[in-house]
Amino acid sequence: MTNTLVLGAGKIGVAAARMLAETGDYSVTLADKAAVPEGAVGGGIALAAVDVDDDRDLRGALAGRDVVVSTLPYFLDLRVAEFAREAGVHYFDPTEDVRTARAISELANGAGTVFVPQCGLAPGFIAIAAHHLVRHFDEPQDVKLRVGALPQFPDNALKYNLTWSTDGLINEYCNLCDTIHDGERREVIPLEGLEAFSLDGVHYEAFSTSGGIGSLCDTLEGKVGNLNYKTVRYPGHRDMIKMLAEDLNLCNRRDVFKDVIEHGVPVTMQDVVVIFVTVRGIKDGRLTQESYAKKIYGGGDGAPWSAIQLTTASAICAMVDLHRDGRLPASGFVRQEQVDFEDFTANRFGRVYA
Repeated sequence: MTNTLVLGAGKIGVAAARMLAETGDYSVTLADKAAVPEGAVGGGIALAAVDVDDDRDLRGALAGRDVVVSTLPYFLDLRVAEFAREAGVHYFDPTEDVRTARAISELANGAGTVFVPQCGLAPGFIAIAAHHLVRHFDEPQDVKLRVGALPQFPDNALKYNLTWSTDGLINEYCNLCDTIHDGERREVIPLEGLEAFSLDGVHYEAFSTSGGIGSLCDTLEGKVGNLNYKTVRYPGHRDMIKMLAEDLNLCNRRDVFKDVIEHGVPVTMQDVVVIFVTVRGIKDGRLTQESYAKKIYGGGDGAPWSAIQLTTASAICAMVDLHRDGRLPASGFVRQEQVDFEDFTANRFGRVYA
C-alpha cells in the first residue's frame, strides 16, 4: 500500500482521494485546515485537520508518507513542496501558477524524491498530448493548445459558470503567458490573440491565458517556430472579462475580482471540458497537420464528478500511479511532456483521455 496524503478537501482533492482509495492500492488520508466532514468523502479514507502554515502540523502530517498530493491554493504549494523534500516524500500538484512551478522545479534539484507540479489537465495532460503529436513530425512548425472547462447550459451574459478554483481562474486572466513566436521565446499579455473555431458544430472563441502551457516552452524552444496556449470559451466571454480585468482594473484588485466572480457567477456540475491540440509541420516531405480533440462531460446520469474534477483528478492520479509503477523518473523534477502518451492513456486513471 502506498501511504498517500492529499492536502486540500476541495473538489479536486476529494475526487483524487476517492479515486486513489477505491483502487485498494493506496492508503489515503485527506486533510484540510478544518476537519473534513465524514459524509463528504465516503469510506476507506482517513480524515485529518492539518494547518499547513504550522510547521509542526505539516511535519506531523507528512511523517511516514510515501506521497503527498497538494490540491491547496497555489500560494501554499511551495511550502508543502519544501516540507515534502525535508520529509523525503514524493510531491504532486496541479498548480497553474508559473512562478510556483518554477520554484518547485528548482527545489527538486538534487532531491532524492520526485517533484511533479502542474500535473492536472492544463497544465498537465495537454503537454503530454502536444509533445506526443510533435514527435510524429520531421520538422514541427506550429503547435496550438486549446482547453476550456465550460458549462453545458450557459444562461448568463458571461456564458460561463464556475467549475474550479477562482484564484486559478484569475491567475489565468491576469498573469503573463509563455509562448514561442517565430522561434523566439516570449511572454505575451493575457486576453489577447482572440480567435474563433468550431468543434462538433459548436462555436467557440479562444484567447491567451497564463499557466496552461506548463513547461512545454522549455522543452520545445529551438525545436518549433510557434507554440501557444489559449483558453476556450463561448463567444463574447473574452470581451466581458477584459472589461472587468482591464477597464475596471480588477487584475490589480484581485480580492475584489474574486469577490465579484464568486458572488455573481454560479457553480455548476454540468460542465464540459474541451481539449483541442493541433500540430503542423513537415512529415515525410509534406506539410501535414495532426490533431487531438476531445470533449469530456460531467454531471450526467448521476455521475459523481464534474468534467473538470474528472479530468484534473484523473490526471493527478495517473501521474501518481505511473510513478508507483516505475514509469516516471525516480527523483527530481518531472515535466509533463516527459511522460509517454500511450503509457498515460493506458493507465487506469489516464484512460479517461484515451
